[in-house]
Amino acid sequence: MSNAVKLPRVPVGEWFDSLVTWCTDNLSWLFDGIGSAIESSVDGLTDVLNLLPPLGLTLVLAVLALVISGWKLGVFTILGFLLIDSMELWEPAMDSLALVIVSAVVSTVLSVPIGIAAARSDVVSRIVRPVLDFMQTMPAFVYLIPAIFFFSIGAVPGVVATVIFAMPPGVRLTELGIRGVDPEMVEAGEAFGTPPNRILTRIQIPLAMPSIMAGINQLIMLSLSMVVIAGMVGAGGLGGEVLEGINRVDVAKGFEGGIAVVVLAIYLDRLTGALSEGPSVLRALFSRGKAATGRGQVAGGGTAGRGAPVMAGTAGQIDTAGSAADSSAGS
Repeated sequence: MSNAVKLPRVPVGEWFDSLVTWCTDNLSWLFDGIGSAIESSVDGLTDVLNLLPPLGLTLVLAVLALVISGWKLGVFTILGFLLIDSMELWEPAMDSLALVIVSAVVSTVLSVPIGIAAARSDVVSRIVRPVLDFMQTMPAFVYLIPAIFFFSIGAVPGVVATVIFAMPPGVRLTELGIRGVDPEMVEAGEAFGTPPNRILTRIQIPLAMPSIMAGINQLIMLSLSMVVIAGMVGAGGLGGEVLEGINRVDVAKGFEGGIAVVVLAIYLDRLTGALSEGPSVLRALFSRGKAATGRGQVAGGGTAGRGAPVMAGTAGQIDTAGSAADSSAGS
């Protein structure tokens, strides 16, 4: 063992610390702008969610669930959100919902264009893939360290860490969906002289929408999984409630916070999952319209069938009458 070769230590951590320090000293204006935008968005959305009383907002969310997904999710929404209110966790739940929505919107805005670029360019795909692997496998707690340096404590570092952690599924599934589009469909568009951008927006993205929506669904779920971790840096919300329960060894408080997170997760999961299929009301109307059209076609076919012999008989009577008249005139 004494003769073993000892490799020199590579100061990766020191290099990263120097990079963070340099960014903090020279790019503070950028981080201040990003932090102000995120904080304003979270606070504004929280105020909007708290405009209505708990029962009123519950009914609004239930109607939205009914229209998009169906009556089952509507009933679950009423029961679940009333349970949150009865546990006196309504305000923390709205704080967490605002944080998740802002994080999901930012993640979607960033991940979908990157996924499209990766699908259209093999070079971009090869560059992006190891970065996504790094983002997806790095422990989520690690993201909080530079985020605190750049944005101090509060909701902003929680949102930034959540965005970094949640982006990879959105990028991967967007690229997978666009690459999975049937090449013959793309070739057909090219044969008619369709520009590449129009092929992307009219053919590839619509056909890849189920995969893209699955990616958005996954990044929303990952955003919710970061709620508790974001609570460690002062983001508040349900994460703060769960963290307080852990610190006090209060099983009841921690469990109630966890149940509230589960209710939000199920609601957002079913809602975004149903969006890829279209609103349930529109699906029902479309199905009824198709059924009515089918019955009309059958009825029309029957009428035409009954009308044909009548017309044939009438034509025969006319021919017979004409022949009799000709015979009379000849005699």
